[in-house]
Amino acid sequence: MELIGLVYRFDWGKIGNDSLVAQLAALNNPGFKLQDNLPYAQLCIGSYPGDIAIYKENGEALSTELPFMLKVLSMNKAISLHVHPNKIDAEYLHLREPKFYKDSWHKPEMAIALTPFVAVCGFRPLSEIKNMLMDIYPLQKFVMADSDDMDLLAAGDEQGLRNCYERIFDRDLEAVTQCVEEISKEFGKEMCKYDVLEIFNVLKRDFPRDIGVILIFFLNVIRLEAGQAMFADAGQIHSYLAGDCIECMTPSDNAIRAGLTMKYRDTKHLSNILNYKSSTAEDIIVKPERINDQLVIFKPPIEDFAVTQITLKPEDDVYVLQIEQSPGIMLVLSGQRTLEVNGVKQTQLKRGSILFLPFEAGTELRFLVSGEEKETFVAYISTANTPPNLTTDI
Repeated sequence: MELIGLVYRFDWGKIGNDSLVAQLAALNNPGFKLQDNLPYAQLCIGSYPGDIAIYKENGEALSTELPFMLKVLSMNKAISLHVHPNKIDAEYLHLREPKFYKDSWHKPEMAIALTPFVAVCGFRPLSEIKNMLMDIYPLQKFVMADSDDMDLLAAGDEQGLRNCYERIFDRDLEAVTQCVEEISKEFGKEMCKYDVLEIFNVLKRDFPRDIGVILIFFLNVIRLEAGQAMFADAGQIHSYLAGDCIECMTPSDNAIRAGLTMKYRDTKHLSNILNYKSSTAEDIIVKPERINDQLVIFKPPIEDFAVTQITLKPEDDVYVLQIEQSPGIMLVLSGQRTLEVNGVKQTQLKRGSILFLPFEAGTELRFLVSGEEKETFVAYISTANTPPNLTTDI
């Protein structure tokens, strides 16, 4: 059941054919017309209202309610710095302010890098934040009302971090601008020490007078190579800054924005929803489970979704994937194969193909050589997070 995904042209997307989203959309949708001067940011596949994929054969909307969405993101500049609510907070926000929070779903998300990828996510260890504030005096002066907060950070008390972060949101734009300029002039060496110099300079250029340029100092810098993944749980502040990725998440549009945006910033609810627990960059990384040479599974610490990556070399004539019987979405990034389900050849898979795998597809998918294979076949399948069955090749 082939699908057509929905394309979004947000201003942070890569331009024209430089965007992986545009490249895949042009192959996925016969009616897609690429324009060289426009940004293409997201390719969305799911059943969430407003983001519903349609069947290629008849144009009807995907009606099966899925507990996840699959996206491709192609970033030319940073996405807003934001937090997603947990289930309880999402229900409260939707009830109180449905204009801004249109559903009652939580929204954890996982990003799998397709190219070199940069993000910030979660608070650094408190000792590292303390040392940074000691090294970068204008930042310390900006966020600290008194020395008690430094003592709290030194003692490993997250209340010190909470006090600093909340004070940032009380400062006016002139103070923000002055702090950014003071840091920019004299603290390049110190920013290198904490791996934020390049990020700071880019954000200062792209988001002048934006509080997010200061907020990012407190966050872990995540740098991924293709094939690596990260997970942002509900309540964990984050922003994707550059690169291309596969993203999987629950079907929700709930985001409480903190910075790097011109959109609505809900600082009233942000403080209560934000998780101030500190971590390391390593804690954010999702370590995939390799099943065999052809199969890798990315399993975040939640039940809502997992992503399976299939990589078949030209010499892999037939590959049989045994999976839990559950609806899924498949996206093909490269190569070609013929997919056989329940003993019937279903479709010709190629770069840009998107398929809905219904419950009736069963537990076995067969990937058959469809011609003279010259390119490695790579596909991603999103499903609920269940233990994998044994996979075999023939």
